[in-house]
Amino acid sequence: MIVFQGEIYIEKSRISLQIRFHFKDPNPLEQQVFSSKGWNRILLLAIPYFLIAGLFQYVGYRLAGVDFVPDAVMQNPEQPVIIKFFDLAGTVLIIWLFTKYIDEKEFVNVGFRKYYIWMDLLTGVLIGFIVMIFGLISLAWAGKVQIKMYDFDIKNLLLTTIHFVLVGILEELLFRGYVLNNLMISFNKYLALIISTVLFTVMHFANPNLDLLGITGLFLAGILLGMCYLVTNNLWLPIALHFSWNFFQSLFGFNVSGQDYYSMVVTSFQKADEWNGGAFGFEGSILSIPFQIFAIIFIFSKFKSRLPITNTILHKQ
Repeated sequence: MIVFQGEIYIEKSRISLQIRFHFKDPNPLEQQVFSSKGWNRILLLAIPYFLIAGLFQYVGYRLAGVDFVPDAVMQNPEQPVIIKFFDLAGTVLIIWLFTKYIDEKEFVNVGFRKYYIWMDLLTGVLIGFIVMIFGLISLAWAGKVQIKMYDFDIKNLLLTTIHFVLVGILEELLFRGYVLNNLMISFNKYLALIISTVLFTVMHFANPNLDLLGITGLFLAGILLGMCYLVTNNLWLPIALHFSWNFFQSLFGFNVSGQDYYSMVVTSFQKADEWNGGAFGFEGSILSIPFQIFAIIFIFSKFKSRLPITNTILHKQ
C-alpha cells in the first residue's frame, strides 16, 4: 500500500510542491508501540496448545497404529505422515482460534498474504537445495562421507515430500507465524527473533543424537527462518526453506535433526565427527555453521528492499 502526503507552499512568485510517499506493508512490523499483549498471548497459548495439539497427535498415533510414547518406532513410511498430518491439523485449529478470538485478527495476518508467493516459494526451495548439495559434495570431496549407492523409490519420495511439507507448515506457523509475530508486539523485532529462536531450539531438545554442534545448528536455523519472516512479513519463504532444508538433507543421505528418513543418495562414514554431523545430520556438522550464516546474510540482503521505506521528492516550480 502506498500512502501519499502532499504540501503546497506559496512564497511570493514561487510555488513549492512537496510530496512524501511511503511504501507501507499491509501489516507493517515497524512504527509500533510495544506492549505486554504479545508475550501474554504466547503464555496463554501454551496449555491450550499442548492439550489440543496433543489430542490431535494422539488420534494420529492411534490411526497410524503406533504407540503414543516418546521415541515410538515407525514400522512404515506412511505412519509419520499420518501422525504429522493430525499434528498440523491441531496446530492450525488452535492458532486459528487464538488469532480470531484472542488476537482479533484475520488468520491471513499470521503470514499468508497473497503477494510474492511463487517467488518466495521458489527462493526457499532453491536455498535449501543449494546448501545441501554443496554440503554433500564438500564432505564427499573431503572424505568425510562416502556415497555408496542411489535408491530411487517413487513411493518413499512422495511420502517424504508430503511429510516435510507438513513439518514446514506446522513449525513455521507456530514459531514464526504466531510466536515471533506476537513477540514483535512486545519487543524489538531482533530481540523477538532471538527469543522465538530459543523456543524453537528448545522444542528440538528431545530429538535423538543431539549435541552442542546440533544445538548451534538448530539455533542458526531458527535465526535463518525467522529472518525470512522478518524481511518478507510472510510465511511462504520460511515454509519453503524449512521444507527444502529437511527434504534435501534427507534425500542426500543425512539424518534430519537426529532422525532417519528415506534417502535417495545412500551415504556412510567411517567415523562420526564434527564434520559429517554423525547421527544428528548436517545440522550437527561444523560445515553447516558458515553455510547458514551466509544464507542469513543473503536473505537479509536480497529481501531488505521489502522493508518499509520512506522517500521524499521535492518539486519546485
